[in-house]
Amino acid sequence: MPLARIREVASAPSGSAADAVQAYWRQVEADTASRRAIVSELLVQLRTRESTMSRTRTTLTASAAARKGIGSRDTMNDACLVRPGLIAVADGFGDDQVASVALHTFAQGVSDVGLPNAVQRAAEAARTRAETAEHAGTTLTAVLLDGDQGRVVHIGDTRAWLVRDGEAEPLTRDHTVAAALVEEGRLTQEEARSHPDRALLNRAFGGDPEWAEPDVFAVELRPGDRLVLTADGVHAVLEPGQLVRLLTGPGEPDDVTQRVAEAVEAAGAPDNYLVVVADLTEAAQAA
Repeated sequence: MPLARIREVASAPSGSAADAVQAYWRQVEADTASRRAIVSELLVQLRTRESTMSRTRTTLTASAAARKGIGSRDTMNDACLVRPGLIAVADGFGDDQVASVALHTFAQGVSDVGLPNAVQRAAEAARTRAETAEHAGTTLTAVLLDGDQGRVVHIGDTRAWLVRDGEAEPLTRDHTVAAALVEEGRLTQEEARSHPDRALLNRAFGGDPEWAEPDVFAVELRPGDRLVLTADGVHAVLEPGQLVRLLTGPGEPDDVTQRVAEAVEAAGAPDNYLVVVADLTEAAQAA
């Protein structure tokens, strides 16, 4: 709520504060409905245009490595998968199996029923598992290689990065209260790092289906690119500049994951940590 509206609520006559909040929220819902209609029309136009475009495709393959640690936690709630054409990470909470359940269900679904249904199956599996624990759920961030594109599936505050030409660019946006405040201009990136709600998720698998819709999008990839996935036990612990230097450093994926793990441990490793690094090359053509 904007500060001006907060002042109105705070100064409202006795018994009127709730009405003021309700009036504000009704307007937010109306604005959101209008934007949803506009975005739906835009998506139709963009997808129609994309379906008519032709392009030459290069098939990419990945050489990948992963490294994780329990840190100062009592249990390991992070999970990852590294398979041909797929890298994925998940960071669970409230249950030490929900991340693994969602991740493996997603990967199996990609093989069996395709991406959209795989997402739905992963959300349902996480929700079923979360029913056995209090306030349980998981994030999930995955990249599927499709020719020279990466299909990214993302929900929560695990992250995907693209390293190209010595620079590391986040491909995903955190689904947290603090990240939303940064996008609205109410917090700086530095303030968000110490905000009390920095880890409060507003989208995740495991709870209300309304908040379990991931971002799904494509990114163009090239030979020589490096894809990196991190859990927040990495990017919330290491300073942004330090993490970028580690991700853009030389060496094979195993070397990079080792350096990241050592840096997290040196910083105290207050949480589980997990990093996956995949270097992309052009796939050899069959004779």
